[in-house]
Amino acid sequence: MDLRIGYGYDVHQLAEGEELWLGGILVPSDFGAVGHSDADVLLHVLCDALFGARAMGDIGAHFPDTDPAYKGIDSKLLLRETVSKVCTEGWGVVNVDATICLEKPKLRPHIDGMRMCIAELLKIPVDCVGVKATTTEQLGFVGTGKGISAHAVVLLSR
Repeated sequence: MDLRIGYGYDVHQLAEGEELWLGGILVPSDFGAVGHSDADVLLHVLCDALFGARAMGDIGAHFPDTDPAYKGIDSKLLLRETVSKVCTEGWGVVNVDATICLEKPKLRPHIDGMRMCIAELLKIPVDCVGVKATTTEQLGFVGTGKGISAHAVVLLSR
């Protein structure tokens, strides 16, 4: 059996009046992430980790922000397309683990919904999807409420 690990990292600026999409679900908030697409930082890091595991570049290489076709696009569509590109030649997702860094709002009430959405998109059991949230103790751009970041790792096998 062949195994591959991929890692993803992404950052988005936060702004009032924007929607906060995380893990494919809308999180109630007075501010949200700014981006060319819906700016779902969690789904973006999963795309990067998946592409990285297969040495296929990054999300920007496949879905460039200079292409108007991706303006405002639902990141669930990007992750589905990523899975379609990555899970070829017998490759499949074994599990994923991700961490969202955000000062507020508290994400605990939304984690299970994110996990279920991601599991469906990746076609894996929900118990193979780890999603965690943390703050940066009011330090840096995340801690001052200027941005959001996320990290993810994925394991592929064939």
